[in-house]
Order: sequence, then C-alpha cells, then structure tokens
Amino acid sequence: MRRPFLSPTLLSALLALNAATFSAPATADSNTAEAKAKSDADAEKKAAEWVGSLKLGDAAKETRVTEVIATHLKTIRDWHNEHPFTTVPAGINPVTGNPLSQLDRQMIANSALPKTVHENLMTGLRKDRTPEQVEAVLDKFTVGKVAFTLKGYHAIVPDLTAGEEKTILGFLQQAREQAVDYKNMNQISAIFEIYKTKSEQSLNANGRDWKKLYQAYTDAIKAKKAADANAPTPKQ
Repeated sequence: MRRPFLSPTLLSALLALNAATFSAPATADSNTAEAKAKSDADAEKKAAEWVGSLKLGDAAKETRVTEVIATHLKTIRDWHNEHPFTTVPAGINPVTGNPLSQLDRQMIANSALPKTVHENLMTGLRKDRTPEQVEAVLDKFTVGKVAFTLKGYHAIVPDLTAGEEKTILGFLQQAREQAVDYKNMNQISAIFEIYKTKSEQSLNANGRDWKKLYQAYTDAIKAKKAADANAPTPKQ
C-alpha cells in the first residue's frame, strides 16, 4: 500500500505545530518563574524600604526584620494566588442572605491562611522592634488606614470623648493587625469595614446616633461645596 503523500509545505506545518505543542508548556513555566522572581524582588525591595524608614541603626536587626516582612509578603501572595475565589463554593451570606460576592469568596479563601503565618510575622517583628516600631510596620502594610480612619471619626463626631476614641482606636488596631494577612487593598478595606461597623455600633450604644451624625457631616460638606461654588471670584 502506498503511503499518503505529504507536500513539503504540509510537512513543515505539521512539524512546526508539533514543536509548538511541546514548547508551549516550557514557555509558560518560564514566564511563570520570571513573574514570580520579579514579584519576589518587589517584595524584598518593599520590605527593605519599610525597615529603612525606621532607622534601626543595627544592620543585623535590619536584615532579620527585612527577611521577616519579605517572607510574609511572599507567603500571603502565594496563598492568595493558590486559593482563588473559585475554591469557595457560591452561596449566601448567612447574616444578610445576599449571594456571596467574588470578594466575599476570596476573603473566605484567604482567611484560611494558617495562623502560624501571622504568628511568625508578629514574633519576628517584636523580637527586634519596639511596640511603636511594630505599629509603624503594620501601618506600612495597611497604608496608614488607622490614623486616616480615626481622623474621619473626629470629623464626623467633633465632640468624640477620650473613652470613645480609645474604643474606636482599639477596633482599628485590631483591623490593622488582621488586615496584614490579606493581599490587596480591596481585602484590607473590607477588614477595616468590619471594625468600623463595630465602632459605629459602640457609638450608638454610648447614646450617639451614628446615622444622624454621618448625615449632618455629609450635609455640611455639600453646603460648603455649594457656598464655595457660588462665592464671587476675586478680582485680579
């Protein structure tokens, strides 16, 4: 029986297809390795910058703390990437009854991070830093959301008492420490929302009316914007 004749053109195409089939996985693996190496370098650079801003004045301590922070950044990144929201079945929020959002499902997946990861970070930081320096690092992780959010409460509740401030600050500090185990700002903000709700419930329990306070605050902002818009333009 005669074998089917393959034209040189068709033969070349088949050989190219075969080569592409075998080279594609290798190329993909190479791209993944390059991306991870770049991400690792970024994490190490960020950690070094954070530690450098504290001016510890001790090279050995700086090296140890930088490694602790970089390791944490890489670990939460890897956990996040290896546990996408699709690993959590779609369902409902048992409190609200609303369908779980993609963010909800990703938060659930990330919250399963082993507790030892967080413990290793905090132990490593506390070994070589004062409590104030530890807080400064946690602020770096969460882009200063504690101070920013507390300032907002003072603006909304001008006569915030020392006791109320202490309670709210405690909630925000809890949010900050919990949020360092999450990869991006959407997730970090979601953690802070949990503790902001606790803060507002605390204000209500202390005789405040959070909704009225917030409404008065937003009304004042709108009134100021309107007044500024209607103000006469100064003559040159």
